[in-house]
Amino acid sequence: MNSNSSIKYRLVLMNFLQFFIWGSWLISIGNYLGGTLHFTGAQIGAVFSTLGIASLFMPALMGIVADKWLNAEKVLGLCHILGAGMLMVASTVTDPNVFFWVMLLNSMFYMPTIALNNTVSYNILEQKGFDIVKDFPPIRVWGTLGFIAAMWVVDILGWKSNNMQLIFSAVSALVLGLYAFTMPKCPIVKSTTKKSLLETIGLDAFVLFKQRKMVVFFLFAMFLGAALQITNAFGGSFLESFKITYPGTFGVTHPILLLSMSQISETLFILTIPFFLKRFGIKKVMLISIFAWVLRFGLFAVGDPGSGLALLVLSMIIYGMAFDFFNISGSLFVENEAPTQMRASAQGLFMFMTNGIGAMCGGYGAGLVVDYFTSGGITNWRYTWFAFAAYALILGIIFPLVFKYKHDAKAMSKVSH
Repeated sequence: MNSNSSIKYRLVLMNFLQFFIWGSWLISIGNYLGGTLHFTGAQIGAVFSTLGIASLFMPALMGIVADKWLNAEKVLGLCHILGAGMLMVASTVTDPNVFFWVMLLNSMFYMPTIALNNTVSYNILEQKGFDIVKDFPPIRVWGTLGFIAAMWVVDILGWKSNNMQLIFSAVSALVLGLYAFTMPKCPIVKSTTKKSLLETIGLDAFVLFKQRKMVVFFLFAMFLGAALQITNAFGGSFLESFKITYPGTFGVTHPILLLSMSQISETLFILTIPFFLKRFGIKKVMLISIFAWVLRFGLFAVGDPGSGLALLVLSMIIYGMAFDFFNISGSLFVENEAPTQMRASAQGLFMFMTNGIGAMCGGYGAGLVVDYFTSGGITNWRYTWFAFAAYALILGIIFPLVFKYKHDAKAMSKVSH
């Protein structure tokens, strides 16, 4: 095996582990916190809001460290090792307030690694003479497969309702942390141009808010970002709630396996984005995404693990469209609209609005909604999901009225291919 082939396999393993760590707990932690530790909806939502809080500033800070002082592969390794320590501590905590702060520290170390993983991959591929646009996507898809694999392991081994999922994730993070130090060096590139403070921390893209269409786009990106974590936080608890009415059914026995169909769907719908973007444009594609969220939540409201299992499966399939048509298409739209010199900053702003403010508000807000429909420890999940569906429906009605944008198929096709 030549060195160029072997480096691809090494990057595949790195990307696989990067999301394997996250998949070990992200979808199943709600079961553990709600069903075993008896956290309230707001307390569970607060834990998921830590992902958004950390995304507000930590990726930019760690990016500066990797740009100026320490090789990217070393920053990646250190973040994962420190994150592993936080996950081990979290596995011993049962107090909701302490758990929040420990998971916030974990998120502060983990969230920057998503961008750092890409940085290391790009750097190494470039060093070895590969075409990043052509060769990175087949490597990155292993990240999604890693996320799915971790979900399956946690479900099959019966860890979805106990702290073993956190210990398992911690061990995986430690392995990747050590492995990152063995990757080819990604040397710091000294910039010859002096950057302003806003450029350094990636906030120069806020100038895009001078355009009305971009203000509307980023606001709706934030509102849709709020929807991203809702089923991650409460999907498992929802399916577990059927253990009395539908005991022994697949959805109750293996809720995480059922939910993993959402991620599988995501890997398939991503292939359709270039066609839809070129044919219909960002406005219609975003509108499709919004109404896909309506269906995602609405089908959860009317489905069940018994005779309504097909409705739940359909909801999992629709998730791929809801997520990709907003998250990936939105990123391509930003790439197309932002000036060349601030595209990286514009992508950072998109992540700031969706995974930062949106996820933070969505995680906590969803918890409050769940608590509102919970009485005597029992949640009326039908009303809860209908409330989330109504939220998405309102967005779907308002969006086409306020987002004024004329589709240019030629301009968008250059970016989407």
